[in-house]
Amino acid sequence: MEAGFTHTTRAKGFYLIFISKGWKMSAGALRNRRRNHACSISGSKMAGVLEGPRLRSDSNSSTASNRTLLRQRLSQLLTRVEDLSSDDEATEEVSRTLDEAFQLCGRYSGEFFRLHIVTWNVATAEPPDDVRSLLQLDSDSPADLFVIGLQEVRATPVKYVSDLIAEDSWSHLFMNTLGPNGFVKVTSVRMQGLLLIVFARQVHLPFIRDIQSTYTRTGIFGYWGNKGGVSVRFSFYGHMLCFLNCHLAAHMNYAVQRVDEFEYILDSQDFDFYNTPHVLDHKVVFWFGDLNFRIADHGLHFLRSSINSGRFNLLWSKDQLLMMKQKEPLLQQFEEGPLQFKPTYKFDRFSETYDTSGKKRKPAWTDRILWRIKPMDEEECGSIADDEESPVKVTQDIYTCDPSYGVSDHKPVISTFNLELQKKVETPLVCVCAEGQWSADEDAVLTYTIQEKFDACTSDWIGLYKIGFKSALDYIAFVWVKEEEIADVDEVVQLSMMRDDLPLLAGDYILGYFSRNMQSLVGLSPTFQIMESTLALLEGLVPENINGLDK
Repeated sequence: MEAGFTHTTRAKGFYLIFISKGWKMSAGALRNRRRNHACSISGSKMAGVLEGPRLRSDSNSSTASNRTLLRQRLSQLLTRVEDLSSDDEATEEVSRTLDEAFQLCGRYSGEFFRLHIVTWNVATAEPPDDVRSLLQLDSDSPADLFVIGLQEVRATPVKYVSDLIAEDSWSHLFMNTLGPNGFVKVTSVRMQGLLLIVFARQVHLPFIRDIQSTYTRTGIFGYWGNKGGVSVRFSFYGHMLCFLNCHLAAHMNYAVQRVDEFEYILDSQDFDFYNTPHVLDHKVVFWFGDLNFRIADHGLHFLRSSINSGRFNLLWSKDQLLMMKQKEPLLQQFEEGPLQFKPTYKFDRFSETYDTSGKKRKPAWTDRILWRIKPMDEEECGSIADDEESPVKVTQDIYTCDPSYGVSDHKPVISTFNLELQKKVETPLVCVCAEGQWSADEDAVLTYTIQEKFDACTSDWIGLYKIGFKSALDYIAFVWVKEEEIADVDEVVQLSMMRDDLPLLAGDYILGYFSRNMQSLVGLSPTFQIMESTLALLEGLVPENINGLDK
């Protein structure tokens, strides 16, 4: 026993240790207890999934027992406070410790951001007329990020080349749907039939940085891109996120090959960032796509009977992905919500009827969405990503399919998540402002100031965007930043935008600073209005397409 009173506070795991007279537990002992408890939860997680559904996946479950223990110790502390009345030094120590505990609680109350993920094998079909219900745009809980992964986008040689020159029809549909709702395309990556697109609310754009994408082919001995994986990584308010869209090997007997392909994709994908060179180095990884795992052993009659009666749990024990998770350590690192929706493959097109062709393929949950939280160290398990003072908590709210879409023989799968995190960055890298009154009657003036050192270059540019713009390239006009040399931090740089480049009619606009090296808009101006020009008044122009632009 150790006499006197000491204290320990620690951000990782959120615990507070008090050592009083006759009562002691070391930080190491509590950490080991936490590790053992978290790993026991991870070991039993598969059994829980097979026994019955979880209502939601909450990353806080691994710390529940620690909080109970913490309450008990605080209660014990309160009974000893009176003994400290004659010891001013010890009283001050307790007071400081409690102050640190309250500050710690404040640090762990992060902000919430809503993520909406869609995965859909579109089977080379053209897109439907409307995807609002797929994106749940009328939801009471609007999203902050949309991540859309498609497989088997039509990729004939002529079609693929034309899509490289201009956006494909699926990207156009999502951009035209999300743009008017305040979302901007952050980035996309295409590998033949695999397409991954990321959208974000306009307000988040300056805090989405270090964007990079890559791809891996696994079809036809690794030379063909009809199968494989495409990924996008970026920093979101300082937290490293990665999204991986895969299309793995088909057919019932290739479950092991699917796992091998997934491991190959993870091993082969590299990023140019020292702290996150590989997919699994990121704080949170979302893995989704047509993973092609089937339901083994059960006959067609039993499968359809179980599905029609809504007894999906009868099929979980033979789902190949859940079966492989029991013996593959890599897969055990990934979490998935309960499969409480109909298997999403294979349907007759434009119907909710499973395959009636001569092949009569068995229904299967081929289309999945999983996620992984980076462990605190190699030995620890859990689902809170933690770098001392900046944890990320992931909670899945919805995991379902939308059977109303029939253009493909697959139904799209949807999942929404709440990301709870603390903003590690809150100031845009660049401050951009429109100076004075703008109209096409005269050249306009703008200023920008680099507020924090970053990898700027002289090929960066500032674009003029109409509110509702769809991507960083959807500008009305642009101007290059300071020529010949990089502006200093806090230096105010003034630029002009030629009047001939400005819209003739009035409207609401913003300016955005695009960093070529970071491949993102790192600064946005406040919204401002461009006034109607004298020419527009004289000519009696109306707000419609002028010179090919909606001005």
